[in-house]
Amino acid sequence: MVVLAASVLSKSGKVLVSRQFVDMTRIRIEGLLAAFPKLVGTGKQHTYVETENVRYVYQPIEALYLLLVTNKQSNILEDLETLRLLSKLVPEYCYSLDEEGICKTAFELIFAFDEVICLGHKENVTVAQVKQYCEMESHEEKLHKLVLQSKINETKDVMKRKASEIDKSKIDKNKGDKGGFMSMGSGRIESSFSDMSISSSGSGFGSSSGLGLTTDVDSFSTKSKGRQLSSATAPPKGLGMQLGKSQKTNQFLESLKAEGELIVEDVQPRAGQARVAAAAPTDPITLTAEEKLNVTLKRDGGISNFDVQGTLSLQILNQEDALIQVQIETGGNPGILFKTHPNMNKELFSNENILGLKDPNRPFPTGSAGDAAGVGLLKWRMQSADESMVPLTINCWPSVSGNETYVSIEYEASAMFDLRNVVIYVPLPALREAPNVRQIDGEWRYDSRNSVLEWSILLIDNSNRSGSMEFVVPPADSSMFFPISVRFSATSTYSDLKVVNIIPLRGGGAPPPKFSQRTNLITENYQVV
Repeated sequence: MVVLAASVLSKSGKVLVSRQFVDMTRIRIEGLLAAFPKLVGTGKQHTYVETENVRYVYQPIEALYLLLVTNKQSNILEDLETLRLLSKLVPEYCYSLDEEGICKTAFELIFAFDEVICLGHKENVTVAQVKQYCEMESHEEKLHKLVLQSKINETKDVMKRKASEIDKSKIDKNKGDKGGFMSMGSGRIESSFSDMSISSSGSGFGSSSGLGLTTDVDSFSTKSKGRQLSSATAPPKGLGMQLGKSQKTNQFLESLKAEGELIVEDVQPRAGQARVAAAAPTDPITLTAEEKLNVTLKRDGGISNFDVQGTLSLQILNQEDALIQVQIETGGNPGILFKTHPNMNKELFSNENILGLKDPNRPFPTGSAGDAAGVGLLKWRMQSADESMVPLTINCWPSVSGNETYVSIEYEASAMFDLRNVVIYVPLPALREAPNVRQIDGEWRYDSRNSVLEWSILLIDNSNRSGSMEFVVPPADSSMFFPISVRFSATSTYSDLKVVNIIPLRGGGAPPPKFSQRTNLITENYQVV
């Protein structure tokens, strides 16, 4: 008995896997396999076909053929026994008996065929023995994995040590700045005076040199008060000690990221950014129109809830500008219901769209030290079931294929608004590692603690009214990807409310005071359920 080759073919004659057990040229084996579909018959489970030189012994397996090519001197009974054993092995290694399943497990099938047939002769083995031989552990592989894991652990230890050194240096710097110490290099000199404390920082850490001096006019006994004020004082103009990651540390973290490690960096807001976020009004009069969106969309289309609540607030810095009236202009949306503050003159607003107090001699409250939002003048609300009013719709399409779940998400934005800082939060099943993002319009981040995929788009305008993202995760139910939460903001509103003029009520013909208007649309609760 000599088996020349064992192959798996489709019914159309396409060769999926073929393993040769004797020396033969590629042209010959391709010719033998190409001739088989022309010779095969139908209507039998175990069949064979003989030609002048070889014998084909084959068995149909669903939409495939399992084929043995032997010489004519081979014992056909042993060939049938070999064919029967191979027909049991194929389903063991292929999750689906089609072209895709065979091609994905081609090497596993070749290894199994090698355990059954050696140099053309059948080995005395069973299916269980073949699986055991193919699954035996490799000592070299285990050794390689141990060495690789030890390198990863060592790199993590170095990373933690570097991070702790940086944190320790930050703590030392803070102590030096806030406690009235003078640190230069590794030494620390404490100087106390009755009316003055001087703190300076040298080149103890980092690459900067020189001294930065900060003088606090305070007694040494009131250090705690000085510590509170030191965070609000301006930074020294000299080249003081600079904290942060050095170039070597950055290169080290970049190398870890290249090896696949997830590096979570502490991103501290800069002082400039904090001041911008909480910028106090600088104009004498500031009016803020803000609308909050509460929207619940159905995953299959339609609206469950659409609610817009808006407010107009006034903030006045100086007392001399408080005796005023505010003339506004609305967009004429009939679905919006306006409601004035109880102290406002409702008739004046209804007839002339002017917001003023019932007592014209009474000024508005002033000052920015109180409520940051100012004094509320007007409220409005809009509810709708019209889907065209929704500024952003999200469609999620999860589909399971084999051992993976493919999730396609697309957004479509209305032309009403230009949306800023859009973040779409997609919940995921518990994962050991980040999902495989195949395609995305924008940027993504995986929050492993909450198991949420964050899709960020900085700006959605006429250039990108629609976009999509596709990622792959292990098999999961489609309900695991809901509810999807959305957060964004816009500089225009549904009411299109505008402040036209500020009318001063004081005499003397003084010009109207300067004013500024802020308009903002934000999401309070925006979900797809």
